[in-house]
Amino acid sequence: MDRMRDALERAKMLVGMEFDEESAPPPPEEQSFFDDINRHCTLNTTQRLYGFAICLAAGLTCTFLSMIVFFNPVKFGVTFTLGNAMALGSTAFLIGPKRQFDMMLDPVRIYATAIYIASIIISLFCALLVHSKLLTLLAIVLEFGALIWYSLSYIPFARSVVSKVMASCFDTEF
Repeated sequence: MDRMRDALERAKMLVGMEFDEESAPPPPEEQSFFDDINRHCTLNTTQRLYGFAICLAAGLTCTFLSMIVFFNPVKFGVTFTLGNAMALGSTAFLIGPKRQFDMMLDPVRIYATAIYIASIIISLFCALLVHSKLLTLLAIVLEFGALIWYSLSYIPFARSVVSKVMASCFDTEF
């Protein structure tokens, strides 16, 4: 049992959760929409890990199941986008919706977040309203690229390394 508790404490430290973060009420003069959500939706560490695992597994399942309907771009676009949104939402279980939102709006990744969310909206728009297979596939390619760029924003120096590698790969000077 102690090993399980130690593992949970290490997992908390890995994702940046503090031990008494949820128990301290926010100051009343600075309450926002997300503070209300955090106050009313308190979860213990085990519940957070279960919620993260279930939401991530459902998102990855949707993403992988979208490969079955790859040749029907409309269904592919919807299931792929739903899977990505669920996988993105799974991290809110670990760090909380307010902190997730704050991290998404961090100046380092604000553009990556905006492009990723816009690509999700464009993918769903093309799949559900326009019903264009070509536009849906282009939107999915954009969404996949935006997802990679957004994910790289959480790894220190990853975007600069990838940019330099891509520039050297496509450099036409010999």
